[in-house]
Amino acid sequence: MEKKSQVKKTKKQEDKKEKLDVKETKTVKKTKTKTVSKKEKPVAVKEVEKEVEKEVEKEVEKDKEEIKVSVKKDRYFEAVGRRKTAVARVRLFTKKTGIEINNKNLQDYFPIFRLQNKAIAPLEKMKISDKLGVVVKVKGGGVNAQAEAISLGIARALVKFNVDFRKRLRRFELLTRDSRKVERKKYGLKKARRAPQWKKR
Repeated sequence: MEKKSQVKKTKKQEDKKEKLDVKETKTVKKTKTKTVSKKEKPVAVKEVEKEVEKEVEKEVEKDKEEIKVSVKKDRYFEAVGRRKTAVARVRLFTKKTGIEINNKNLQDYFPIFRLQNKAIAPLEKMKISDKLGVVVKVKGGGVNAQAEAISLGIARALVKFNVDFRKRLRRFELLTRDSRKVERKKYGLKKARRAPQWKKR
């Protein structure tokens, strides 16, 4: 009886050992797979993060270059002047001198002295013609209308440059928009109101 009981005990112990061995192998396999997955994920994440950082650095450098370019540009004050059918877009530059109209000098664009004085009247009245540069793009109308449109545009730009100029420019009547235009021709008439000559007999 004692031998049988000992044999049973030994069998039980062997079974337990086998179960423990199986469990250990399972745990080892699990740990191996886990460690492999943990090692692989961080490497991929790091690569992605590096690529993202490189792209961000490139974008930051581009932004810096754009900021530098914008800073280098001259500061200007822009306004629009109109007269009849002429439209003048005026830019006042603080770091320039001289007057440029449609890529030409003032004297070349307006050979008549009267039109030159009319165009730059606001600068002459404020006595700052030597301190500021003017670049103008003008189109439409005749030479007289263009000169008056430029004058209004310069006056409006000067008000943006310095608000204190408004009263003085208003006193010289350089800020008033002259709204007079040629009246349109009507059907049956020679001009806007000129009727054809009529004879009774």
